[in-house]
Amino acid sequence: MKKWLIAACIIPSCVAVAQQTNQQIASTNTLNVEYSSFYSHVRKLDDEERSALQFAFGFKRVQSDTLCRITKAYIHTQKQDIPLPVTNEQRFTVPSEKALKMAKAEVVLSLVEPKNQCDMSVQLETKPKWLKTQYSANELATLFTQYQTFFDDMGSFLSFLMPSVDGLVVHFTDTSLHKTLANGLVIEKGSLHMTKEWINQGRSLTLPEMPLRITANTTK
Repeated sequence: MKKWLIAACIIPSCVAVAQQTNQQIASTNTLNVEYSSFYSHVRKLDDEERSALQFAFGFKRVQSDTLCRITKAYIHTQKQDIPLPVTNEQRFTVPSEKALKMAKAEVVLSLVEPKNQCDMSVQLETKPKWLKTQYSANELATLFTQYQTFFDDMGSFLSFLMPSVDGLVVHFTDTSLHKTLANGLVIEKGSLHMTKEWINQGRSLTLPEMPLRITANTTK
């Protein structure tokens, strides 16, 4: 009888310790970031001159070029939770809503890595609707101009610190892709570089497959 009582006392203690350990791990891997930290970026794209662009957010591992793995992401307010889809690259976008900032919303992320090993990474890229296999000369010029406008405006007071846009880069999922296109451009290691001079020639572009994203090629 005494042995049974001892076991009855020990087992609940083990369960309590296990629960406490799981809570500590969950706390370590859950990152809460004020929505205002994201809004300060996305609000810069709230006009027609930058309507083709978006910011994609991720969290880079400390002292590494890889991103922390996100298992769940959502915006939390007192009234609701808004899910945020996460791409295979471990990035997500957020809506530009001043109301969320005023409501002191938070972006909540469940990470595989401990949160103290992950720092925010911000990537400026084209919106998904601009990803396709056929581009007219006007569409390429529009993308180039929008990137150029963004960097020019951001550097209006600190131009010596901001890079300038000298072309576009088309990124593909397959980083080993190598192909010479009919217009003389070459895809190397999954990337296609178009210079400002090539874009200004007013030529269209046909790609062998859907790109992953289009970014600006910049120089200091």
